[in-house]
Amino acid sequence: MRAGLVAIALPTLLAACASTAETTPVAAVTPETRPENHRYGAVTDELFPVAAVPSSRLKPQYMRQLVDDPTGQPPGTVVVDPQSRYLYLVQQDGKALRYGVGVGREGMAWSGTATIAYKRQWPRWTPTQDMIAREPEKYQKWANGMDGGDRNPLGARALYLFEGGKDTLYRIHGTNEPWSIGKAMSSGCIRMMNQDVIDLYGRVPDGAKVVVLPANQGAGA
Repeated sequence: MRAGLVAIALPTLLAACASTAETTPVAAVTPETRPENHRYGAVTDELFPVAAVPSSRLKPQYMRQLVDDPTGQPPGTVVVDPQSRYLYLVQQDGKALRYGVGVGREGMAWSGTATIAYKRQWPRWTPTQDMIAREPEKYQKWANGMDGGDRNPLGARALYLFEGGKDTLYRIHGTNEPWSIGKAMSSGCIRMMNQDVIDLYGRVPDGAKVVVLPANQGAGA
């Protein structure tokens, strides 16, 4: 594992999730026993409503659950496994809270270690100049940014990853396209169902360690 977060591709490759804007242990969690219609039901106490995830869009392996930790990282570490489409939040006693994710194909070119510099609820999103130049009809209207909301590409939460004090343009964020979880999309970083990114946001502090595994290396390697 390399010590720094290494960009194999140019930063513009991660443009779709770009925006202007020592490990801390986390509280232990118990196995997720709530039924899926509660776990992924509509959230009505947010600034914007979060729609329920239809049961037809839920795949058991990508639902939030407590598992044996395959990462070997200390508690409080976030581990992203692009190959398996999982994100782990390491717990005490050899356990980890596992979430399903969708991975941007460009994002799979990254691996290494970063920290969560800051987090945002209902984050603002701004397309890069490269995106605007490439597809002006699609992005020009958002040149000054898109306010957070239920149509914002970053969803309900975003965690911003920095390495050496510099923005990597790599994000862990929500999505309004739950069908994309478990898939490699044409663009974007690490996307989670809004219900899951809200849960993760509440569990990890600023400064938490994030390990992004190489695309060809699963967490159990």
